[in-house]
Amino acid sequence: MKKILLLALSLTASLSAYAQQNVVTPDAVSFAYGMHLDVAQVLSISPTADVCGPTPVQMTYRDSHGDTHVLEYSVIGTGCSN
Repeated sequence: MKKILLLALSLTASLSAYAQQNVVTPDAVSFAYGMHLDVAQVLSISPTADVCGPTPVQMTYRDSHGDTHVLEYSVIGTGCSN
């Protein structure tokens, strides 16, 4: 009886590992002026590179429907001095 219970418990534990959903990161979309953005919550923004000039950064955000998006846009790097 103990062996059957142990077998059932281990089978349930192994099947629950397969039931977990994998997190898929969406592909980055390049920003273009005039784009309609539906940003409900900003999840993260990549750090700005230490260069003097335009450099790409990525913003990961959630829209009003709960879908996650990645937007890539350019900013001036932090390496410029006055």
